[in-house]
Formats: sequence, structure tokens, C-alpha cells
Amino acid sequence: MAEAADFPGMTPSPARRWLRRTGALLAGAPLLAGLLQLPATPAQAAGRTSAKEASDAGTVAVTVDSLSPAAPTDGDTLTVSGTVTNKGKQAVTHAHVGLRVGSALTTRSAIDSAAKRSDALSGDDGSEVGGKYVTEFAKLTPGVSEHFSISVPVDKLDLDDDGVYPLGVSLAGETSAQPWEQVLGVQRTFLPWQPEEADTPTRTTVLWPLVSTVHMSAETGSNAQQTPVFLNDDLAEELSPGGRLEQLLSLGRELDVTWVIDPDLLASVDAMTGSYRVRGDGDTTTAGTHQAVAKQWLDELQDAVLGKEVVALPFADPDLASLAHNGTGVAGSLSQLKAATDVAATTVETVLHVTPNTDFAWPVDGAVDPSIVKVATSAGADKVIARSDSLTESGDLTYTPSAARPIGGGTTAVVADARLSTAFKGDQTKASTSTLALQEFLAQSLELTLQTGKQRSVVVAPQRMPTASQARALARAVTTLQGGTWSQSQQLAAAAKAKPDPGAATKVQPKSAYPSSLRKQELPRSAFEQIAYTQDKLDNFKVILANEARVVTPFGRAINREMSTSWRGRSTAASSFRQGVQAYLDTLTGQVKLIDKSETKLSGRSATIPVTVQNNLVQGVDHLILRLTSKNPTRLEISDEAYAEQSVTVSGGHTSTVKFSTSAKVNGQTTVVAQLYTEDGQKYGQEVTFDVRVTEITATVMLVIGGGVLLLVLAGFRMYTQRKRAAAREAAETDDETEEVGEDGAGEAGEPADGPENAGNDENRPEKESGGRAGAADPEQPSDETSDTAVESADPSGTGERVDR
Repeated sequence: MAEAADFPGMTPSPARRWLRRTGALLAGAPLLAGLLQLPATPAQAAGRTSAKEASDAGTVAVTVDSLSPAAPTDGDTLTVSGTVTNKGKQAVTHAHVGLRVGSALTTRSAIDSAAKRSDALSGDDGSEVGGKYVTEFAKLTPGVSEHFSISVPVDKLDLDDDGVYPLGVSLAGETSAQPWEQVLGVQRTFLPWQPEEADTPTRTTVLWPLVSTVHMSAETGSNAQQTPVFLNDDLAEELSPGGRLEQLLSLGRELDVTWVIDPDLLASVDAMTGSYRVRGDGDTTTAGTHQAVAKQWLDELQDAVLGKEVVALPFADPDLASLAHNGTGVAGSLSQLKAATDVAATTVETVLHVTPNTDFAWPVDGAVDPSIVKVATSAGADKVIARSDSLTESGDLTYTPSAARPIGGGTTAVVADARLSTAFKGDQTKASTSTLALQEFLAQSLELTLQTGKQRSVVVAPQRMPTASQARALARAVTTLQGGTWSQSQQLAAAAKAKPDPGAATKVQPKSAYPSSLRKQELPRSAFEQIAYTQDKLDNFKVILANEARVVTPFGRAINREMSTSWRGRSTAASSFRQGVQAYLDTLTGQVKLIDKSETKLSGRSATIPVTVQNNLVQGVDHLILRLTSKNPTRLEISDEAYAEQSVTVSGGHTSTVKFSTSAKVNGQTTVVAQLYTEDGQKYGQEVTFDVRVTEITATVMLVIGGGVLLLVLAGFRMYTQRKRAAAREAAETDDETEEVGEDGAGEAGEPADGPENAGNDENRPEKESGGRAGAADPEQPSDETSDTAVESADPSGTGERVDR
């Protein structure tokens, strides 16, 4: 058919025309595909690059690990270092890293937006500096990281007026699928530019917190030094070289900052410098061994704060928000805050030998509402460290106002800048993360200064317990500020006294606006109820002690620790600590008690009942009242009343027995209750209940006893007469013998014989001698007095014991 169509004068049929066109298309398809694969012209590539950047950027991860100097001035050379990592599946060729400087940002919110932008480039990122100020890579293998470093004089960056410039670090290259140059990765940061001294530099106050978790228990040794017992050895780890607190100290001592210190931390470290013990498994403790570390840290801190401003938080850093929201309805909770505030200054002065400022209260994250402000100032503080996101600006101001704000009632809110205060939250262990945070911090600080020609006071209040890496990042920022051109250091007290901006917000957000994330971490009401219970028991215990300071001081501080802000997010540990304090107090109070008694029998109308008080404490107890109460006064009367009371004093490690006089009216069993009381009428310890059985003496019993006595008398009289008769017979026999001897003697010697009078005397003499011998030999009689009784046992009396009459 094809041949027929080529002949002149002949036209192909419609079917033939369709077949011819289809064949032509099929034959030209390979040629068209080849033409499409030809390299694009530069103009075409540029157009495609701009179209593809949004989708392809991010194939290579770019990190900036260092940027130096962080705030360059005229004549400086900017060095940017980091790594690039190919995250794709294809190798990147003909790659290079370059710098891009965009137009200056004019507002703080613009900085916020730029920091949140994705990897895709736009016109705001500016053009690449290019030239020799790049780092080239022939090939980037998938999954492999390569280091780069670019140094460029700042005069090559086209930085014009003072301001904050966005700085982009981008990687451009090709892949086998897209063989043209395109941006495959970018990292943005900021470059603050203030080469000359600012006309009105911002006065910046940076808080440098020394706060830790709770480390000491309420338990102390029974020795004179009262050796403290620590919950664990974590504090030693924080104080050791490289530890969090050691890093904070070594960094802070080189900075012009305001030290904000929890006195409990100082007390704990000071306790570690001497003998201390660490709680182990169960009830075991081991001797602490980090005295040298604690002493060195404390010595260095004393040097670091010399001549610096020191603000003391209340002891153990009480959670003001938890107290305001959940504790004010529990009696005595505000008293705990007052006690923690009162002891703060004394602790700091004793340990650091400096006088701290105690006028400031610092709620968690500077979040405040009216109830928190009320509680914070109830203990004497008249300044509250808040944060700017807790106060809503009216919008009338075009700049960030000074920190000081009068919020009514004579209270000043020192409002920390939220952006600067939260710049170093999160993990700062990676160099890239801390570098970006540092540059954003400096950018916000400079932009704040450039907002107006009016000089202002700004406060930076970082997180309460920064990690070592967070502290290092903040220290670099403060060092840059203090060596820069737009900021000057200022103490917190001076910032609080600065003249407030008339248009600044002074209304604290309502309670309903308090962040829910913070509310979830608060101490519950049950915690404050348990604290109140422990305090009541301590108050009842201390009044009986000869030396109450041995108990009141460690337990008072332990109760302060139960309210610590450091328990946020650790509810289980907080509950365990409270229970431990209460259990140990119960153990001590239980050392002073009544010894149990079994049933007692009274065999008469009147008798005494002994009750024994035992004191197993090291110190003596006094001001105790022992009350003995009869449940049936008509049967057993105690001192003409239903009960009787006697004062009790017991030395340490001893017992004391108190005797009560009783009288029985009828026989039978009566229940008697012994209870200790304090002098103010509060019950102390557990009562002891025992039964007293009374046996009445009847007339029949008296007759029997009388008959027995009569028999004893008659028996004695009979024995006496028998002895007299025996003595008379002996005397008569003696007289007969004497008469015979006398007759014989008169005949032989011629001496006169004894007369009747002498014979009578002779008769009396043997009787007396005989009586004397009998008295010496007679056995002890039942009516004779017994010897001294044995020392009274402190053990419970035996069943059926009889009391002294």
C-alpha cells in the first residue's frame, strides 16, 4: 500500500493515511527521547534549579558547629565550621559549601520566623558570597559526613547598617538523576552586626542559679555532732570535677552575674565537709568519703561570690505555685514558707560569709498569677521574678519595656525576657545546637537594643537547674555580651529599681491562664496535709525534750525540703521522702512510752499502783504528765477522783516508775487507763490499759485471821511457861548439889556455907545465861523485817502481780 501511494495521481485511502501517521510517530519516539536527554542550557538549568530547590534541599544535612567570632566587628574574619552529610541514596558530585547573607531583620518576631524556616532557600537568604570563600567536595558518598570550614573577612559580607543579618550555610551540587547544580542542603543562623559602641546600651542582668535537688534526710546520728544522713551520693557527683555544680561554679566565677542560691544546697555541702553517712539498701548507711570535694567547692564558691550580688531563695526553694494553688487551704502551710525565708539569710551568711538579698521570690519558670504573687510576698519578699509571657502587653509599645513593673500592693514584678531566658533550654550537648542557640540569643539581644534609643533594663532568668552543657552555652553568650558593644552588666536589685516604662503591661494574667503543663507537675493538696500532720507531731514532741534543738532543727529543715520545687516531675520520689520524714519522727516519738501492764490485784481497801515510763532517747524528757484514770470510780477510786496526774521526768536511756494511791470500795474488776500528756493538754503516745482486780476483806476472814493470831499468842505463852518450869527444876537441882558440897567444905576448911540469899542469886544467874543463849540461837521469825527489795524491773509486770500496800 505504501508503494501504491507514491505513484502520481493516486491518493491513499483513509485507512492507509492512519497507518502511515502511526508508523511515523512510532519511528520518531526514540529520536524525541534522545532530544529530551540533551544537556539543558545555563538559563534552563537556572530556571529548573529555582523550581527544584524546595524539593531537593535537605538531601544533604548541613550543621554549623562553630561560628567565630559570634558577634564580629570591623576588621574581623568570620570563620564558619561544620559538617555536611549526604542523606540521600545517590552520590553528590561537584559540590561546594558557601555562605549567604540576607537583608537585615528589623523585628524580634522576624528573627523568630527566620529561625523556624524550612531548608528551602528563598530570596530572603541572599546570594552566595562565592569566589574563594567556599569549601569544595568532588564527591559526597551517601551516609558519609565531611567537615568544612570557611573563613571570610567581614568586609566581604556586605554588612551595611547595624542589625541582625540572616546567615545561610548552603551546599550545592549535582546528582546522577539531576545533573545540574542545585542547593541540596542549608542551615540558617544569625549574624549580629554592631561594630561601634551603641549610644544607649541595654543594661542586662543575668541570673546564675545554684540550685539542686534534695539530698539530705531528716535522720541524724545520736552522737553530739548529730552526723547527717544523705539520701544518696549524687551531690558528690555534682560537685566533682566535670559535675554540673562544679561547672556552674567555674563558669560563673568569670562572669558578671547575679548569683541566685538555694541555702539548702549550701547547708548540704557544708554538712559534707565533716563526717556524714549515705543511706544504702534498706536501713543500712555507709560512711561518706567526699569531704575534700565538698570543702574545695565551698572554698571556691566563697571566693567567687566575694563582692558579687547574691540573692538567697527561701530554704529548699519552696514551690510557690504549688503552695498558692493547693496549699493555702491547709493550716500552717504559709508558716512553712515564712520559716524557710527566715532561715535563708542566716544560712548563707554562715556558710559564705556574705549578706544575701532576700527580697526576691522566684516562681517556677517565672509563671505567675494573682494567687502566686500573694503567696510569694506573704513571707516578706516584695519583688517577684516573673517572665514576660506571664504578662500580656497591650500593644501600645513598639519595643520591649524594662523589666521592672509595679503590679500593685507595693509589689514589683521583675519581668525576665522570655526569648532570652529560654534560649538555652533543651539538649545543648551538640556543638551545632549550642552554636545556633548562641547566635539566636545574641540576635535577639541586639535587636532589642536597636528597637529604640531609650535605655532599658533587661533580665535573663534561665532554667532553675541548667545542665552543664546549658550552663556552658549560656556562659558563652554572657561572655560575648559583656565583651560586646550593645550591652552592659547590671545587678538584679538595680534592675528592680529602674524606672518602669509607662506603657508596659502591669496586669498579671488570671489563674485560669496559668500553663497547664506546669500545673500538672505541682505538689497535690495531700502533700501539704501530710506536711501539716508531720509539723503537728513535731510540735507535740519538742515540748517534752530537754534539748529540743537536736530534733527541731533537722526536722524543720526536712519539712522545708518536702515543699521543694525540685520535686516537680518526680511525684513518686517526693511522696517517698515525705513518708520517710514522718516514719523517722514516729520512731523517735515512740522512744518515750509507757510500759505495758498486765492484770493487777488489790487485796485490801487501799494500795498503790505503779506505772513505768520508758525513755530510750539519748536526751532526757520533761514536761510530761502521767494521768491514771479509773473506768469505774465507784469500785476503784484514785486520789478521791476519777483520775490522778503526776509530773514525769526521765533521763535519757532510763525508766521512771510513778506510784498512784488508790482505794477500793467494793470487790471486783476495774479497767484502768494510763496516758501521757504534754503540759498543754495534748495526748502523747499510746495509752496503756490494764485491769485491776479488788478482793474485799470480809468479817469471816477477819475471824479466821484473829483466831490464828490468838493461837500464836497462846503458843508463845505455853513456850514461855515451859521454859520457866525447866529453869526452876534446874535451879533446884543446883541447890541440892550446893548443899552437899557445903557440908563437906565446912568440915574440911571451916568456911561458912552460903546462905539462902546467895542461893537465890545463883538460881537467877543460870536462867539469864540460858535465856541469852536461846536468843542467839533462835531462827528468824516471820514477823521480823525483811531486807531491801531488789531493783524494780522495767519489763511488763507478770500476770496476777500484787501491788505494794
